[in-house]
Amino acid sequence: MSKFEIYKDKKGETRFRYRAGNGEIVFSSEGYKQKASATKAIASIKKDAAGAAVEEIAPAAKKPAAKAKSAAKPAKAAAKPAAKTTAKPKAAAKPKAAAKPKAAAKPKAAAKPKATAKPKAAAKPKTAAKK
Repeated sequence: MSKFEIYKDKKGETRFRYRAGNGEIVFSSEGYKQKASATKAIASIKKDAAGAAVEEIAPAAKKPAAKAKSAAKPAKAAAKPAAKTTAKPKAAAKPKAAAKPKAAAKPKAAAKPKATAKPKAAAKPKTAAKK
């Protein structure tokens, strides 16, 4: 049987999660300062979820990467159709800072010439061992 579980997280905030009948967690909530706020959110979900519309969102097209020399333009917010939701709206994403130009590559040091090997001294003749 599916159920909502209310619990305290590591920060001491109250959260809840929804478990499906097979025991798997379907979703978890944000942290609430008050337990009453979490229970109100659960009641809102129970009331509004049955009539909620399902909306498929297409992924945004990728834009080509900005060149390092030019400043990046802030991204335009996509127009979204108005929908009735009970969740808190997320803050708008901050525009990315302009890309900094890369430092010029340092020139490589000239290769040091390898030391030439000294010629070995001629081998000394071995003297016969004394008996």
